[in-house]
Amino acid sequence: MTQSWIHKPKTDSLFILLPSFLVLAIVLLFQKQLLQIETEYSFYTWLFLIVFIDVAHVYATLFKTYFVTSEFRKKKKLLIRLPIVCFLIGLVLFAFGSAVFWSVLAYVAVFHFIRQQYGFMRLYARNEPKTRANVWMDNLVIYSATGYPMVYWFLSSPRKFNWFVEHEFFSYENQSVLTFLGWVYWGVMIIYVLRTFYKAYKEQFFNIPKNAIIVGTALSWYFGIVYFNDDLIFTMLNVVSHGIPYMALIYLKEIEKKPKEELGYLYRFKANGGLFIFIAFLLIVAFSEEYLWEILVWKEQFSFSALDFSSWQFLVVPLLTVPQFTHYLLDGFIWKTDKKT
Repeated sequence: MTQSWIHKPKTDSLFILLPSFLVLAIVLLFQKQLLQIETEYSFYTWLFLIVFIDVAHVYATLFKTYFVTSEFRKKKKLLIRLPIVCFLIGLVLFAFGSAVFWSVLAYVAVFHFIRQQYGFMRLYARNEPKTRANVWMDNLVIYSATGYPMVYWFLSSPRKFNWFVEHEFFSYENQSVLTFLGWVYWGVMIIYVLRTFYKAYKEQFFNIPKNAIIVGTALSWYFGIVYFNDDLIFTMLNVVSHGIPYMALIYLKEIEKKPKEELGYLYRFKANGGLFIFIAFLLIVAFSEEYLWEILVWKEQFSFSALDFSSWQFLVVPLLTVPQFTHYLLDGFIWKTDKKT
């Protein structure tokens, strides 16, 4: 067997596998400094983490769908109808109140984040034998690594962070259930480690990227949600570990690696400073969207007193959420065939 790199060992390691470990190292080494940054530089943490990574990665999907002529033709009905459906669903949800709207969106977002880690794991496991035991254990460990921290969030005392807004998740404090699930979680992790080393010894092969993505996922989710109870630390581990690898995957796999005949007009983009244009486009569009959120809805970082859309929130909020909502759902369709390659 060979290592299942998506692009190259160096680029995969730097932009897909390393972010989880790097951010955790920063958190562990500079906790006191992060508390100061969180208090005194909240605008910059919002700008770089939320806008330039979290929001930006949503628009990276365009470079695998709407901007690729062949992909758009194959999925034309889906790509046209899905944003409309997302907007209509948003209108219906908001009709039940903003709390219902953000709660549903938060659960969808969590599912999307979990499935992304599953998708990376499957991509890196694609060269391994697809035995029932292998697939079952891989699925069990990745869903445990992401699922247990979320259940901990639901069943523990209130956390100092949220996904979108306060009280978005159903919560019920139950220490007995948490203790039991904690034993199950650590049991799964121990079995995974023992089985991995046993397989590596027996087969004389260790799947570096697959195991790195599993370990990185487990560390970032556990420390970000369970171990630490801090908004900035959660955001760093959650957003960076999700957004950077996704943007890297899009560029390395969908732009850099594809030949001219598959890229179509995007080949000119690739040949003329493609990476710089890719990053600049994502940052500009992400800032533009978040700027609209700020002046029309949140009014936390920017505010214009002359603009009052409070009576139009039922329309503005679902409309502004369309790119994000579409990204969550669309991601479940566009990678299915790639997991087999």
